[in-house]
Amino acid sequence: MPFRRGVVPALRASRSAAAMMDGMTHDTTALNRERHRFEGAAEVWLFGYGSLIWKADFAFIERRRARLHGWSRRFWQGSHDHRGTPEAPGRVLTLTRDEGASCTGVAYLVTPAVFDALDHREKNGYLRHVAPLEFDDGTRVDGLVYIADEHNAAWLGPAPDADIARQIAAAHGPSGANRDYVLHLADALRAQQADDPHVFAIERALRGMGESHRSGRTA
Repeated sequence: MPFRRGVVPALRASRSAAAMMDGMTHDTTALNRERHRFEGAAEVWLFGYGSLIWKADFAFIERRRARLHGWSRRFWQGSHDHRGTPEAPGRVLTLTRDEGASCTGVAYLVTPAVFDALDHREKNGYLRHVAPLEFDDGTRVDGLVYIADEHNAAWLGPAPDADIARQIAAAHGPSGANRDYVLHLADALRAQQADDPHVFAIERALRGMGESHRSGRTA
């Protein structure tokens, strides 16, 4: 079954997702290309919930606010390639299942050609998954979303907010400071009038650390 506008068929992987992730390395580029080959697809919806909201460095046909029900953002994924290093990884977002929750983000209508670059951008443990998206007008479509779960090699998992904030404050990678990733995201969510207690709690902790540091220098 080919992809149609707003419709994503069932996964056509030669192996199951669990088998793919068994012993998985950080780089998931080849796994993602095996999972979705886009035969006959002209357009596909892509859901962004992290940096894809505010850093859309790819061509898209349409952009709409969307929600993914039953999932929540968490800073539980390590970043060894963008916002940290292998020796000192940063923390970036992934999605975790959360019954009754709703994650507000941005859906982009794209062509399959953009996924070569996106797979490289999201290569540090993220796999493409099919997910049901809901737009503000109530329309529902299937789309693709990159999710890194606890089976991937870059997984860091839960920690107290203060510990997460301290790790983020200290991390820096080729894409810049980990702190900036959080602050840009928080600003983008507010622009969308989207509430996210976890993201905003980490943002407050980071800003509080900055205020404490400045106060210490001027004391």
